Parts: sequence; C-alpha cells; structure tokens
Amino acid sequence: MDAITARRSIKRFTDRAVTREEIERLLDGAVLAPNHRMTEPWRFYVLGETARREYGRVLGGRKARKVEDPEAAAAVQRKVEEENAALPAVIAVAIRRVENPEIREEDYAAAMMAVQNILLAATAMGLGTHIKTGAVMDDPGARAAVGVSDAERIVALINVGEAAEVPAVKPRTGARERTVWVP
Repeated sequence: MDAITARRSIKRFTDRAVTREEIERLLDGAVLAPNHRMTEPWRFYVLGETARREYGRVLGGRKARKVEDPEAAAAVQRKVEEENAALPAVIAVAIRRVENPEIREEDYAAAMMAVQNILLAATAMGLGTHIKTGAVMDDPGARAAVGVSDAERIVALINVGEAAEVPAVKPRTGARERTVWVP
C-alpha cells in the first residue's frame, strides 16, 4: 500500500543514471504480473540515448505538425528530442500481435499489469516513473526507434529516474463512490 499511495507521475528527473541492475529488478517484478493462459506476452526494450533521441525526434515531429510557424515547429521538435535523449532511462513495453481477439485483450491486460508492477517497484526502490501511451506507439518511426518488430505492438513507454520533484496527490474519487455491492 505504501508504494501504491506514494506513486506519482514524475515529469522531471535528476541527472542520476538508472543502473542496469535497477532496471533488471524492475523487469524481474514486471514478469510476475498475472497473465491468463501463461502467455507471458510482454517484451521489454530498454532504450539507450540514441534510441531515446530518435524516439524524441519522432514524437517531436508529431507535436511540431500542430504548430503553424515553421521556426516554432522546429523548436518544438528539437526540444522534445533533447528532453527524451536526456531521460535517465526509458523502458518500452510491447506485446506480440495475435489474431484471436480474446487472447489479444488478455495479453494487453497482462502487459498493463506488468507496467503497473514496474511503476510500483520503482516507487518502492525510490525511483520515479511516468507512463506514456497513445497513437505515437503505432507510428512507424517510433516503432523503428524502439526496435520492435512488425509482430509486436508497443503498449507503453515508461520513463524512469530519480524524481527532481514529486507532484502533490491529484484528487481521486473514492472507491466507495465507484463500488456496487451485488447481492
């Protein structure tokens, strides 16, 4: 419960490197996530600086397309590229693509439970995280930057590092307000 209540989405990290051993501990926890049929669908890609920079270039290009002024757009792209390259660590979580819709959903759910295990393990280890999802995960350039094959789908990227600042708790609706007790 301590890790659950302490976990936050960290936007800014210190310059402290995240060690290979720390990342391996996070991934060891990830693979303990429940997964129906024991499909173990997850694949993990730990991005080095070159891959982080290339992913940032792609993401920055997507963001820059929303900016009309060409100079401002170029500045947006450079900023996003530099911010991503400077991240202490990034883990991409992917799953294998399957045709069966039931297994596809089960595998996605299992991968997201693995993501949650990473977030909670990082919190318990004194590290901060920020999960990233969205349409960019299917961008061919982003997929190439991460190194996933066509047989896989990226479900999330997780930025990991020592938090430079920890945001306050965001208000949440209590479980009692979202719970129906069915007799």
